[in-house]
Amino acid sequence: MASLDGKHSFGSIGETRVTFVEKGVDEHRRDFLKQLLEHNGFEVVLEEEKKKDEEDPQLYTVAVTDMVFNPTIWIFQRKMQTLDGHKVTPDYWFQRTEDTKPQYWKNS
Repeated sequence: MASLDGKHSFGSIGETRVTFVEKGVDEHRRDFLKQLLEHNGFEVVLEEEKKKDEEDPQLYTVAVTDMVFNPTIWIFQRKMQTLDGHKVTPDYWFQRTEDTKPQYWKNS
């Protein structure tokens, strides 16, 4: 999984100019990101990555057509919403939790 490092990565998939969201993700992560990004109004472009060996798992590149989209900015500025209307946190983005409380820390 990629990190939220703030770098804006863009290029092309086929003839379409895109902002890359994550590269080298499995099918489960691809589906999660696609659903979340489409829910937030983005047009998602997917690409199967070439396998080095037949036995390797299929990996994907997830991108959006919005050339100014940056996941780090959208998450930390709380612009992204989950499917049930809560704010997306970094832990939710990385599928570490389904807890959608918009807190970045936990007090014990």
